Amino acid sequence: MPGPAAGTAHAATTTDVVCLGESMVTFLPSQPGRLADVPSFGRGIGGAESNVACALAAAGHRAAWVGRVGADGFGDHLVETIAGYGVDTSAVRRDPDRPTGIYFRTATDRGAGAHEVAYYRAGSAASAMSPSNVPYGEVFAGRILHLSGITAALSGDCLALLRELTAERPGRPLVSFDVNHRPHLWRGGDASVLLELARRSDLVFVGEDEAEEAWGIEGAEAIRAALPEPSVVVVKRGSAGATVFSGLRPGPRSSNAGGAEDAAAGTGSGDTVTHVPALHVDVVAAVGAGDAFAAGFLSATLRGLPVRDRVRHGHLMAAAVLTVPGDLTEPPARDHADRLAALDDGAWGRLRLGPGWTAADRAPEEVRTS
Repeated sequence: MPGPAAGTAHAATTTDVVCLGESMVTFLPSQPGRLADVPSFGRGIGGAESNVACALAAAGHRAAWVGRVGADGFGDHLVETIAGYGVDTSAVRRDPDRPTGIYFRTATDRGAGAHEVAYYRAGSAASAMSPSNVPYGEVFAGRILHLSGITAALSGDCLALLRELTAERPGRPLVSFDVNHRPHLWRGGDASVLLELARRSDLVFVGEDEAEEAWGIEGAEAIRAALPEPSVVVVKRGSAGATVFSGLRPGPRSSNAGGAEDAAAGTGSGDTVTHVPALHVDVVAAVGAGDAFAAGFLSATLRGLPVRDRVRHGHLMAAAVLTVPGDLTEPPARDHADRLAALDDGAWGRLRLGPGWTAADRAPEEVRTS
């Protein structure tokens, strides 16, 4: 099957991050309760990679989303909404034969037993992405290419595409991979391929809980041992915060991201281990936080900030989403987030963020607990 030409160049890159993956129209309930009892739904959008692109664009970066949607009204809504955040959608392909995926969900937390999601994505346009129909010139046009394990679960062609995109080649952009293990997508499938894809990437986001569920691996150190190749492994530990392993990988890998692979300069073949506690957040809705965390970390990576501050910006971007009802929101102004990220450890630990905390006129003292 056709693939990218060897030695694809990025010297004239104008995009910071390209995010490739599925996006769907999501229907959000008008009130709590079972799907059978909810009388009406509001329309939104949902998709891990497009969420990251929207958050990065809202934070002032040049972001692009590459995907495949149907030639239908839902596809129009997705493309127009994502573009409305300032994301470049020019490489999105329209499929005349397959529909845009949609889903419905309840208002409860995704981790709660009463949470329901009804997906209508089988045979969707996104599931038809493959090595033969993706615009490689646009996919490899950024400093960072961001992918997730959700795409790998959609179809055999989608998995083949991710294997193609994570293959080593001269001039490859830095590949960021969020494991994003979704058990319902892997029923009857082998989620161990997510470990394979993560090992072929440069920067990996993975939760302790999903590593245990998908791979049977427990603990941050064991996760790093299973992922020796990536230069940076970010282990998300829920309320305990995040631990980052950053070091020089054992073999050469080309990258033009200009930030992530210098995180452990001078550490030789060993790791620098950085742990950053989570924030205290008054949660409104626990959706979209993982994508927002990735966007915050990538934003700080593009700016060349220290590893600790990359994680803190991830936590802050996640807190912005956790304190609103939907998957997306306006992030805090950069100088506001920078002030909070620069707090000493004690002040960081006293922060408590609730609805409205991202307002530009909020000083750190106004969101700090006593």
